[in-house]
Amino acid sequence: MLNWDDYHSEHHEISSATFVGQPSTGSSEEKSPSESSFRNQSMDIEKTKVPTGLEELEVGAGRVTVDEKAMINCRADLNQLVPFKYDWAWQKYLDGCANHWMPQEINMTADVATWKNNDTLSEDERRIVKRSLGYFSTADSLVANNLVLALYRLITNPECRQYLLRQAFEEAIHTHAYQYCIESLGMDEGEVFNMYREVPSVSKKAAWSISHTKELSDPNFQTGTIESDQRLLRNLIGFYAVTEGIFFYCGFTQILSMGRRNKMTGVAEQFQYILRDESMHLNFGIDVINQIKLENPHLWSEEFKEEAIEMILEGTQIEIEYARDTMPRGVLGMNASMMEEYLQFIANRRLSQLGLPEQFPGVQNPFPWMSEIMDLRKEKNFFETRVIEYQTGGALNWD
Repeated sequence: MLNWDDYHSEHHEISSATFVGQPSTGSSEEKSPSESSFRNQSMDIEKTKVPTGLEELEVGAGRVTVDEKAMINCRADLNQLVPFKYDWAWQKYLDGCANHWMPQEINMTADVATWKNNDTLSEDERRIVKRSLGYFSTADSLVANNLVLALYRLITNPECRQYLLRQAFEEAIHTHAYQYCIESLGMDEGEVFNMYREVPSVSKKAAWSISHTKELSDPNFQTGTIESDQRLLRNLIGFYAVTEGIFFYCGFTQILSMGRRNKMTGVAEQFQYILRDESMHLNFGIDVINQIKLENPHLWSEEFKEEAIEMILEGTQIEIEYARDTMPRGVLGMNASMMEEYLQFIANRRLSQLGLPEQFPGVQNPFPWMSEIMDLRKEKNFFETRVIEYQTGGALNWD
């Protein structure tokens, strides 16, 4: 099947050679072989272009059916939300809306006092706070860029797009939360926000994520071939399984461990809300990947499986290096060796979720309390003290 790169590099040159500065031969009714070939190939290209929802309105067209819908390369009208094909995607959108929160709702007074007091936090603890805010303050912007500039137009299902819009908004809230923490604590904003370009262990993670966005963000990129569809799968694995599924976990664990010790509880509460959102993002992304696999089994070849495993392993090693940089010594009841085992445990989880074999046999979760913190049902309402079910808002308990 012809893709855009083939057209741009080869057939555009043919058209230029045929029509620019060359006299026409034969009657006006006749077409040269080059011109006919160009026209036919242009028509093929139009047929292979994935709809975006911005096409000219087709008045009188039939109603969309469930069977016409697909996760990628769908030809059905993308502006018709119903009938739903993926009820799970719509439910995740509703859950995200019910989960709404804003950074200013969290009291940072105690954190400000703690940060300004030179005797309350060790240098290692301060390093963790600054590194975490330094990485995350730009990481969620990178994720949002990927959603808005790459993924949204390539996922051809309206209920999934609805969740992507919600996720993009949540990424903006997360960036707002980090800015709110940095401003509240009186940190050097330039230093923290530019950390992803100055600190090697932070920039390595950011560079890895960006490398998996660049190609898909090209407005000329189209799915519809095995090669291009696999590029999209790589992007999904890179951002959901690795960036949000591995790169976030060392920093989350460190900050949440600090909150459990009644240190920087405002920052920790912000991070718990963010972790709750990111857990939903991760689950959505895994579901999308597995749905694409189900609908396009030819993409999930043995060679591609090996490539996916390597991506998970590479991401795990990068996060282990980050853990060693942020914890040169034991701190907050953990150390780099424990974090390495935890990240290997997380990597096994990601592999298993994708239907791939685990690569770290026998590893255990050294931080079982993280599983409890991620329990989305155990929230507290901002205006009440009783534990309530998963719903909008909530002040979190560190007991």
